Amino acid sequence: MKHLSIRWKITILSYIVVIFSLLIGGIVIVANIQQKEERDLRIRSMNTARTVAELSDVKQAVKKPDGWDKINPIVEDIRIINETDYIIVMNMERIRYSHPAKELIGKRSEGEDEEPAFAEHIYFSKAKGEIGTVLRAFIPIKDEDLNQIGVVLVGNRIPSFQEIMVEMIDEIQFIVILTLIFGLIGSLMLAHHIKKQMFQLEPHEIKRMFEERTATFHSINEGVIAIDNHEIITIFNEKAKLIFNVKGDVVGKPIRTVLKDTRLPEIVEKNQAVYNEEIEVSGKVIVSNRIPIMIHNKTIGAVAIFQDRTEVAKLAEELTGVKNFVEALRVQNHEHMNKLHTIAGLIQLGKSDKALEHAFNASEEQESLTNFLNKAIKNDAVAGLLLSKVSRGKELGIQVIIDENSHLETFPLQLDQHDFVVLLGNLVENAFGSFELGEIENKRIDISLEQSGDLCAILIEDNGCGIKEEHLSRVFEKGFTVNKRAGTGYGLYLVKQIVEKGRGEIEVSSLPGEGTSFTITFPMGVEEGLYGT
Repeated sequence: MKHLSIRWKITILSYIVVIFSLLIGGIVIVANIQQKEERDLRIRSMNTARTVAELSDVKQAVKKPDGWDKINPIVEDIRIINETDYIIVMNMERIRYSHPAKELIGKRSEGEDEEPAFAEHIYFSKAKGEIGTVLRAFIPIKDEDLNQIGVVLVGNRIPSFQEIMVEMIDEIQFIVILTLIFGLIGSLMLAHHIKKQMFQLEPHEIKRMFEERTATFHSINEGVIAIDNHEIITIFNEKAKLIFNVKGDVVGKPIRTVLKDTRLPEIVEKNQAVYNEEIEVSGKVIVSNRIPIMIHNKTIGAVAIFQDRTEVAKLAEELTGVKNFVEALRVQNHEHMNKLHTIAGLIQLGKSDKALEHAFNASEEQESLTNFLNKAIKNDAVAGLLLSKVSRGKELGIQVIIDENSHLETFPLQLDQHDFVVLLGNLVENAFGSFELGEIENKRIDISLEQSGDLCAILIEDNGCGIKEEHLSRVFEKGFTVNKRAGTGYGLYLVKQIVEKGRGEIEVSSLPGEGTSFTITFPMGVEEGLYGT
């Protein structure tokens, strides 16, 4: 059996069930028929016994010593008419006055079950004899004065189980053949249907696929959690357990009893995927993709694939730092080449004093800005970003001015240097982009970072083309952009997420043709922020 395919295993097993059910059903039916036959025999035996006991000829003859000559012919006729096996009439001395076996007539009966009948009792008994199990009905014979003068015993053999089967052999054969044919067809159809639902795979193949899938989920370096549409966990891999410090097997448990704020149930309810969203779950900040699981256009659950925010943040900081460094070097190289060309031209014109003055001014301006940022901004990544944006602005012909009162010592709660780099970088790049949509003189971007014990405020203001009123309500939507050529629609969306993460507020004011300002405020909270050194 173990070498057979699942199709034949199901067929054979279901066919055996059909045969077994047919056997049990047949036994029950035959047993019920046997019981019905016995009930009918009881009624017929008692009616026959009453008929004999009420005959006047029998009452008169049973009192005579040789009354059997008259009783036996009468009783024999009644036995034949009523299809009874035997009828015995006895007087009070238990002498038989009738019997199918004539040699027993006139002899005493010694039956063990006859005693109550001679005490005026009416009853049935079963006795095993040469012809099989016999149902015997006893009824007393009484005279006109109601005195008992004898007993009538009527016996009918109960048909055996085998006899009933033989009598119904034709019906049984028809039912068995019909049942086996349809049972075989049904078994084959069931096996085919189950095999189809199992994608034509054998159990050992499904077992192997399940083991491979489980091993794959547990080996990947991202957290994976999946639930069904009843919010029951179906997948919770080892990386997810490590991130959330979950012990033991949690598959089969409700997700809300293990992690209260995964937001996976929302995906099942809304049937909408969410990508690259930064959320806080059980005190851990993670970057999560949450996707509904669909089969035949029906949602059957949801899966979350995520990474610990700290790991992503480290990688992002490295990438951002390298990008800012390369950008700053490129802009600085371009700016210095222009200055060197200017100085070289002045020297060739014989204006050494002006060349020397130009060199001192350029060096002093760069050193002044660098010293200011090092003193006012205590985080190197943020300071480097601002320095690169100033240089980038010079290359684009845009004056980027950092407020001399700017000051940043620590980060608000829940935020770090990566958040500030993303936030400031996107806002400044958004301001640069505002100058591409129109011809504007004296292009300018003002940046201000102020911080107190309770509040951190950021202001980015430009005099670019501004934002139309109908677009103001949509600037933070994912994918929305006015600058189709250069914009991605994700910059301000990321800014909004960071503001929400830091429990801050953001205000936008803009006038078309005059410029735009973004004002962001964060509460510093009661705990000390993170120093960004």
